[in-house]
Amino acid sequence: MEKFIELLTYTIPAIVTGAVAYYFFMNHTDFEKQRLNLSFLKENQKAALPIRLQAYERMTLYLERINPSKLLLRITSINNDKEAYVLSIINTIEQEFEHNLAQQIYISDKCWSVIITSKNATIQLIKQTEQNEEVKTAQELREAVLKKMLESTPPSTTALAFIKNEVKSFI
Repeated sequence: MEKFIELLTYTIPAIVTGAVAYYFFMNHTDFEKQRLNLSFLKENQKAALPIRLQAYERMTLYLERINPSKLLLRITSINNDKEAYVLSIINTIEQEFEHNLAQQIYISDKCWSVIITSKNATIQLIKQTEQNEEVKTAQELREAVLKKMLESTPPSTTALAFIKNEVKSFI
């Protein structure tokens, strides 16, 4: 019995010391894993930031280009046919949007939704103006849309403000 007690007096401290060492070793390894993951994440964010900014820049350019006041000055009617002019404007908006579709990978879902809403609102504004019976020619359509833009804020301006706020949040 004495030998058993003597064995326990040597074994218990060794087991306690081993358990404490194991605990500290596991905590240290977990901490190092977290530190390594954080370091890797920071490096990825540094590399991705220029790409994300470029995506926001391209979408800003898109929104500037679909601003009705700028769009109507850039696209002119060939034969003053209102319907053909509206189709030309809408096709231009859609083509530019399709050209920038890949940018959605780099921007937030909420921002992408705001951009789509702005695009659709701009198209809707032009279609509503086309349906006005007082507007008979492409030139009258241009004038009517431009008058509306003087009275209210273009959808693209609201989306641009959203983009600017979002970019400020991660810079």
